[in-house]
Amino acid sequence: MSTGTYTPRPGAAPLGRMIAAQAAFETKMLLRNGEQLLLTVVIPSLVLVLFSGVDIIDTGDGEAVDFLAPGVLALAVMSTAFTGQAIATGFERRYGVLKRLGASPIPRWALMCAKTLSVLAVELLQIALLTAIALGLGWSPQGGAAGLVSVLALLALGTAAFSGLGLLMAGTLRAEATLAAANLVFLLLLVGGGVIVPLDRFPDGVTALLELLPITALSDGLRDVLQHGASVPWRELGILTGWSVLGLGTAARFFRWE
Repeated sequence: MSTGTYTPRPGAAPLGRMIAAQAAFETKMLLRNGEQLLLTVVIPSLVLVLFSGVDIIDTGDGEAVDFLAPGVLALAVMSTAFTGQAIATGFERRYGVLKRLGASPIPRWALMCAKTLSVLAVELLQIALLTAIALGLGWSPQGGAAGLVSVLALLALGTAAFSGLGLLMAGTLRAEATLAAANLVFLLLLVGGGVIVPLDRFPDGVTALLELLPITALSDGLRDVLQHGASVPWRELGILTGWSVLGLGTAARFFRWE
């Protein structure tokens, strides 16, 4: 046995390993949190099942599930990337978790990457579950292979937009204010974002404003592809791109770690 066999080798782990480990930890924390599971799994599933089976809202021609499924997928993205992430990050900031992580070997930008990866992991589980429920309710998605690319682009841009807005809220407001505001925004956008209520049910002046919201762009874009078979919903992709740049850019500028 050589002299240096047990010589310590202090130093940070490779960057990729740090990001992967932090992303796995963040994902476990999201899935273990009862409030997060209520937002990310229970509420979207109940909305899909309830409004598909009960004739409460006129969703137009065709099966109700064909209208509701794309909107609920958009709701799932918002619940995880915006509401859940804003609340969790806000309380991590309040209790000094972010401050301590900021002093660890993992760079702050890598920590944000890990949080984003954890959001994407949870979204994959959400989408798989909601798709299975929708198919069981008789959903017949359109679009084919070409539409799949558009769907992935919409989901990615929607995640970026909501993630930026959630981090902006968590990094600038007190934790209690973030909790209240994030849940209030979630409820308002659930009703007024084209998720379960078609936009043509609102007054014309209000509709023009609602169409510019990220949840509306995401739900309408998914609906254009998955319900109507459109190839590329350029308008909705453009709106989500604008929100992504605005949200992430503003969050990076004003986010406070303490």
